[in-house]
Amino acid sequence: MSLIEKPEAAPMLALTAITDEHRNLWRLTVTLEAVADDIAAGAAVDPAFFAAAFDYIDQFMDGCHHAKEDGHLFPAVRRRTQDADAAIDRLQAEHRNGPAVLAALRPRFAGPHPDGEALAALRTYTQTLRAHIATEEKEVMPIARAALTAEDWAEIDHAFSDHHDPVFGTAAREEFRDLYHRIASLAPDSVGLGTAGVPAADTHDVLLRITGLESSYGRIKALKGIDLEVRRGELVALVGANGAGKTTFLRALSGVQPIGAGRITFDGEDISRLRADLRVRRGICQSPEGRQVFGTLSIEDNLRLGAFTRSPADAEPDLRRVYAMFPVLEEKRRLPAGTLSGGQQQMLAIGRALMGRPKLLLLDEPSMGLAPLLVQEVFNVIRRLKDEGMTILLVEQNAFAALAIADRGYVLETGAVTLTGSGQDLIGNEQVRSAYLGM
Repeated sequence: MSLIEKPEAAPMLALTAITDEHRNLWRLTVTLEAVADDIAAGAAVDPAFFAAAFDYIDQFMDGCHHAKEDGHLFPAVRRRTQDADAAIDRLQAEHRNGPAVLAALRPRFAGPHPDGEALAALRTYTQTLRAHIATEEKEVMPIARAALTAEDWAEIDHAFSDHHDPVFGTAAREEFRDLYHRIASLAPDSVGLGTAGVPAADTHDVLLRITGLESSYGRIKALKGIDLEVRRGELVALVGANGAGKTTFLRALSGVQPIGAGRITFDGEDISRLRADLRVRRGICQSPEGRQVFGTLSIEDNLRLGAFTRSPADAEPDLRRVYAMFPVLEEKRRLPAGTLSGGQQQMLAIGRALMGRPKLLLLDEPSMGLAPLLVQEVFNVIRRLKDEGMTILLVEQNAFAALAIADRGYVLETGAVTLTGSGQDLIGNEQVRSAYLGM
């Protein structure tokens, strides 16, 4: 038997990919409307921003994303049931008309000062795109989940995961990722391209749901019935004092700490009894407390270990991305990891987790033991990942820094959640300010 097992196929991979792409498009529509508001208030905007945004919609959404749905998902649903026919008819009509609508919009944004009619047309267009996403996720996807068989999903998922396909493959995905990052770099600083404005998620947007989680060390119960949710694209902070159970919670979530009770649901699947390595294959990747790099191995070997579920060739784009994010790692890539400073080892630990292409990135005490300037640098990286749409669960003793960038937060005390709310609400909470912020 081979020492390297073939990665298991994830069920309903296609729906996960479509939902992730919807999140990117939704954020883009919100950003376009915010830029339109800036222009209406008298600001000038680089036409290259609109050109890049329209290229992304044209090449990726209209040319690739919709092709996946029209060629694979929708026909399979139609074969199994007629319940979604009316909704699919509307969606496919919009797919056909989309390129022409976008082509008519482009010349109106070729200069730095589009007129009021152009801005109104842009808002109508972005609202139509969001309505399209809502129809697909609320009307078609639930029917697909219920009606399609395991054989249907295997066929659909194969098409979506074909790395050599010119439309769906690795090179194409890298090209579209680069284009999205170009849009983010061109967006005015006043609006950015983060998750602001994304609507409150329904149950389909919940990536991780934990209910009644308990775990013990011998007779000592470390986790006492924890309930927690993380939605796609969110940064959720879990804060608490030493000994509160934060690291135990992440170990239980990763599968290296046994649980005594409760349920862990990830991307619609109960993984409560799943082995740790299979959780990594599902997309749960952790940067552990204390970095835990392999000191005698080279920096590049440490990074490649994060992609152990895939072939070396398939990991190359991720390696280039990590090196672009942390240039110092590329400069020293042949050196033993043990020669890095504490801050550089933290960058390596985060980069190693990113090599696994996480759907959920777990960060355990990333600022521990670092000088203040390095703490700021690490949190800048976390903020950048959040702005790129990554889903992050951040466990951190530095409560203020964590809550300041979090969409939502949970306060953990002696193994139980005592408070939850938005990051800003928790920063303003008198109990939190007194116990954790020194105010």
